[in-house]
Amino acid sequence: MKQRHLVLWATAIALFLSSTGCISLNGAEATDAPVPFGPVPTERQLRWHAMEFYGFLHFTVNTFTDKEWGYGDESPRVFNPTAFDADQIAETAREAGMTGLILTAKHHDGFCLWPSRFTEHSVRNSPWKEGRGDVVREIGEACRRQNLRFGVYLSPWDRNHAGYARPEYIGYYRNQLRELLTGYGELFTVWFDGANGGDGYYGGARERRQIDNRTYYDWPNTWAIVRELQPFACMFSDAGPDFRWIGNERGIAGDPCWSTLDMTKPNRYPGGSSEGLNSGERPGTAWLPGECDVSIRPGWFYHPAEDSKVKTHAELLDIYYKSVGRGACLNLNLPPDRRGRIHENDVASLREFRRILDATFATDLARGAQLTASGTRAGKGSFAAENVSDGNRDTYWTTDDAAATPELVLDLGRPARLNVVSLREFLPLGQRVEAFALDVWRDGAWHEFARGTSIGNRRLIRTAPLTTDKVRLRITQAPVCPAISEVGLFLEP
Repeated sequence: MKQRHLVLWATAIALFLSSTGCISLNGAEATDAPVPFGPVPTERQLRWHAMEFYGFLHFTVNTFTDKEWGYGDESPRVFNPTAFDADQIAETAREAGMTGLILTAKHHDGFCLWPSRFTEHSVRNSPWKEGRGDVVREIGEACRRQNLRFGVYLSPWDRNHAGYARPEYIGYYRNQLRELLTGYGELFTVWFDGANGGDGYYGGARERRQIDNRTYYDWPNTWAIVRELQPFACMFSDAGPDFRWIGNERGIAGDPCWSTLDMTKPNRYPGGSSEGLNSGERPGTAWLPGECDVSIRPGWFYHPAEDSKVKTHAELLDIYYKSVGRGACLNLNLPPDRRGRIHENDVASLREFRRILDATFATDLARGAQLTASGTRAGKGSFAAENVSDGNRDTYWTTDDAAATPELVLDLGRPARLNVVSLREFLPLGQRVEAFALDVWRDGAWHEFARGTSIGNRRLIRTAPLTTDKVRLRITQAPVCPAISEVGLFLEP
């Protein structure tokens, strides 16, 4: 779908480092709390982290021409879904456990799924609803009905527009951006993508146009429009600034997957170094967490020949544990078909995927367990071990500053089977843990069954089933005292 080359500009650093105080997920401040360590997320990034799993909707003229990248010369009349159903699309996403949807309002072909005032290349000139339809509006409203957040994708590359690669195109692009930012309610993200020129129709010129992606789009001034009109929308582009591409389109984060990058490295900007995308970098100078994007099918747009190639529920589960389970967010593409609906094969796979996840996380064995910590932070705040199992991400267990490698024992009271452990750090204090280990009590002794490095927003450890009455978490390496907001114990069905 996309060839991305990360371009991280020095001008973005101020945006990345805009929050250095100790804020909780709800803005509260804890008395006697530890000092934040390293880069920390902004409030908008915290909201994004909390979403964890959301969807992409790739839908445009390509759906009807059987292409992945439209050339830009497609007639608007090819866009004609026969039974468009925004509620079916949004309901499918909600039932799959998604928290939001991102619609390709304009892909590289330049066709607009809303009746933009600035081009004739849009749904206004399609036969769908006799030119009176607006896909962006219908999907946005359906998302709200399903309690999903809504976001838009607006490709910087436009193979249809005559002015692309010339100065006038930037004004056109920003005009369309303002339409989307002001006409469709609150957006959780604006996804800019990273395609940067090539062959195209360009108003009939039919030629190859290249741009310098370090300077042509003038991203800082485009980002400023988003910050003004949608202050809590996180942005993705070649240059960030709120979350990064994970470095592949398989949906797989690195292990470890740090939420930070070192922006001081030589050749990091300008120029597009892809170093560090999959695993992040530690120590880092900027909070730039990873998003794992992947399609439920081989392609990003719907193709009838791929109806039998939908990812199975087992494949989706594997991706989930290697994306959300490694601290990233998962952006799973669900391409509407030529009816304007999510195909039955996709729906069936998603339902079984969700059934297994719901069954896995329905019962947390840590709830009700007796918790014993090797140390707890003194002071007026509440930093007790019990905070890790109270279901509240705003509370956490921590220790005195000198105790950087503590232990926490969960006594279940009776033998129980488990094979999934969920760990979370309290993100407003930064990523503090550098290594951890997990043990079970068996035959009168502790036995290690897993170890890892980064935790961050969420770390899911999936093992063969174990039977035990006690589990121990050991922080084995950390530069400062940890801040753990969750330890959960679960069993897959």
